[in-house]
Order: sequence, then structure tokens, then C-alpha cells
Amino acid sequence: MKATGIVVEYNPFHNGHLHHLEQSRVKTDSEVMIAVMSGNFLQRGEPALVDKWTRTKMALNAGVDLVIELPYAFATAQASDFAKGAIFLLDALKCKSFCFGSEEGSLRAFLHTYELLTENEASYNLAISTLMKEGISYPKALNEAYKLVSKDVSVPLVDLSKPNNILGYHYIEAAQMLHTQIQPKTIQRVVADYHDDAKASETIASATGIRKILFDDNDLSAIKPFMPTTSLDALNEWQSTADSFGSWERFYPLLRLIILRHTKESLAQCAEVTEGMENAIWNAATTCITFQPFMEKIKSKRFTWTRIQRMLTHIYTEFTWKQLREIELPTYIRPLGMNQKGQAYLQSIKKDLQLPLVSRVAASKDNKLLQLDIKAANLYYLGLQSSYGQQMVGSDFRIAPIRI
Repeated sequence: MKATGIVVEYNPFHNGHLHHLEQSRVKTDSEVMIAVMSGNFLQRGEPALVDKWTRTKMALNAGVDLVIELPYAFATAQASDFAKGAIFLLDALKCKSFCFGSEEGSLRAFLHTYELLTENEASYNLAISTLMKEGISYPKALNEAYKLVSKDVSVPLVDLSKPNNILGYHYIEAAQMLHTQIQPKTIQRVVADYHDDAKASETIASATGIRKILFDDNDLSAIKPFMPTTSLDALNEWQSTADSFGSWERFYPLLRLIILRHTKESLAQCAEVTEGMENAIWNAATTCITFQPFMEKIKSKRFTWTRIQRMLTHIYTEFTWKQLREIELPTYIRPLGMNQKGQAYLQSIKKDLQLPLVSRVAASKDNKLLQLDIKAANLYYLGLQSSYGQQMVGSDFRIAPIRI
């Protein structure tokens, strides 16, 4: 069976994701669609709206055949490491191709961009370093350096100021650096950009826009036009069972407790905490009783909101620089769910897999990456501050991969 991979968060699964899934299947002429999906914490450094099991059900009910968990260390990493972990897993799963959504929509432009930055790597990195010394953020330095090395280029290039283009570029980069045979494809995003608010006249909205409606209005009926019925049903079930959606506002009391039980020196040992940010984070936690004022107090031109949230995620899970530096690539394949086609595909490649297949966590609990996933899941459920969350602590040991 021919398989195509996609890299997803599904936070939550909406009509834009459904379009991407269906078009990826058509564009690659594949029988099996495999999604590598982030667990309970996401690449922008925030808790998922609903847990990985609920998002797995959304994916399977919408047509994904096999859902694999992207380990915490990669799911919460900067774009290049996020992409590296995901593409490595899709290649390990014998996917013939991977297909990503982008604002660009042209694979040719991505390949030209990769060639340009590879050929000009030294001058590009020097420009980034010089710009960062001037006090601007890393993403802005990347964009300005890119403008410098591409100013006289006539071939089509990708706009690397767009979030999905950035991820797409890193998927291409990862596939090249890992020397994989997996073939890249891209599909242009339709209607809503990554951060757009949802609009009543449309049926496709960004996940950001959908979450904004939920947090502002707490009204599930208002997001009905933007997602499949099965996704809306899953959100309704979650709300009635879990009582609350995952967010830093909800998690902040526990985050604050964790910050203040540390010294500033020990906060500096947490991954991505750098350049004295431990002082700003600790000081803000002593005075701010809710998350938004806390973030506004520590925000700076040097660090983006997302970068700071990733610091906070690693403080929350107590994931350290030492642990981060010891990690190179995923060390296992963990299925979260599958349908009959996905199960048949997994069975057909099982003997050829180069990584262990983890269906029962208890059998592989000594794996350091897996220990991080289990810890992150438990802390996610505690952060919900509900009886359901309390009951779900330890659920990685109790819940088997979902089958539909």
C-alpha cells in the first residue's frame, strides 16, 4: 500500500484540515494517510485545546488512517527541530511522500529557496548573527537575512514571513538533511491565514480563529460552520466531560506555582530559557495573578510571544537544556489510533521498521523520550483543574491505541 504522511496538530480539526487531508490523498494518489501529530503541548508553546486522544478521534473520523504521536521534545521545538522529528518518523514509516499546506502552494519555489540558502549558508548565518546582536528577535533576523541573500535572485522563492511557508521550508530542509527518499508535495492554504479571525460568511477558518471564539464566547455553536460534525461532537463531549479547554489562562496557577518553587538559577536550566529571561519570568510570577498580564510583563523585542511560551512550556514540564542537548532524533514510533486500513498498513511494514513500535507504554517506559511524553501528558491533565483531569493522570498506561 502506498502511504503519504502529513504533519499536524489539529487544534482542533477543522474544514481547512479536511481540505488538506483530502487534497493530499488525491495529489499523491495514496491509499493510506498517516498523520504525525503533536501530543498535549504544541509547537507554539501552549497546551492543546483538547488532549491527544480526542484529537486522534477527530482525525480518524475525518479520514486519517493512522495517527502517530510526535514526541514532546520535537512537538514543542523550534520549527527546524519540529520538522526534523516529524519527517524522520514519516520516513521511518515508509511513506512515499509527505504533503504540507503552505501559503505559497508551489513546490518549485520551496526547492529554489532551499538551494539558495544552502549555497549561501555562511553569509546567511553571518547576517542572522549580526542582526541578532542589534537586539532584534530571531524570526525577524531570519527574515531580514533572507531578504539580503535573495535580493538579486530571479527564480521564484518562498515568502518566509508566512508561518506555514516557514514550516514547509523546514520540512524540505529536514528531508534533504536526513537523506530520505520521501517526496515532498504542497497544497495552498485556502481562505483563512494562520492567525485570521473566523468570519461568519466562510466555512474555513484558522484554528487560531476558532479557538478565539471558544475562549471569548464559550459557544460551540458559533464554530459549527468551520468544522466537520465529528469534530464538533468531539468538542462537545470534551466540554461536558473535562469541564474546560486547555489554555495557558487555565494552566497559569500551576505554572506560577512551578515557577516560584524554583530559584532563578534553576529556571535558567530549563530548555530555551536564555539571556536572563529567568529573572523576568520569576519576577513577573511574584506579582501577576493571571496569564495575560504575566506575558505582557515579560514580553520584549528580543523574544517573540511564541518563543517565550516555549520557555514556559519547558519550565512547566521541567524539561532542561541538558535533556534537550542529548536528543537527536525520535527513538520510537507510537501509534495513537488507526482505522482498519491503517492497521493493515502498519502490519505490512512492521517487520521492516527500524524503530521500535510502542503500543503499550508500560513495555517501553524506560525510554527517555517516552518518559517526557508521559510526564507532559500528566501535567497537562493536572493543568485542566478538573475532576476529569485528575482521573486522566496516568492514562498513557491505561489507554491503548484507538481503533475505529
